[in-house]
Amino acid sequence: MYKITQLSIFLENKMGTLHEVLDLLGENDINIRALFLADTTEFGILRLVVKDPAKAKEVLEKHNYIVKNTPIIGAELDDTPGGLASILKIIKDEGIDLEYLYAFTHEKTEKAILLLQTEDLDELINILSAYKVPLVPAEEVYNL
Repeated sequence: MYKITQLSIFLENKMGTLHEVLDLLGENDINIRALFLADTTEFGILRLVVKDPAKAKEVLEKHNYIVKNTPIIGAELDDTPGGLASILKIIKDEGIDLEYLYAFTHEKTEKAILLLQTEDLDELINILSAYKVPLVPAEEVYNL
């Protein structure tokens, strides 16, 4: 229920590659809910949350992109100064080592969604729940 399917797409780091992927998704009526791009001099990893991850994966693989499904979770936080720091303090104090995170705002003007990846998502879900941090169901993120 709380695990969101994120697509990790491996891209060659050259001009126009990101546009090609995003254009392909647009041509196939796949709307992006969240995006994160990490790069090195030779390649990049594009992380996406889309409404229909299975369709997006199929479309991309048909065009020879290497795509991996990665589970992540979403936590709702106050969109105020210190909102993110308050959740990160819980994670730090509980000894959770995050692999990466990214956040975005949406129509709830005073809230943001923090997307998180760590080795043990079930442990992170339990910890955040114990601290009463609202977790965002996958379907809610897909349908934003």
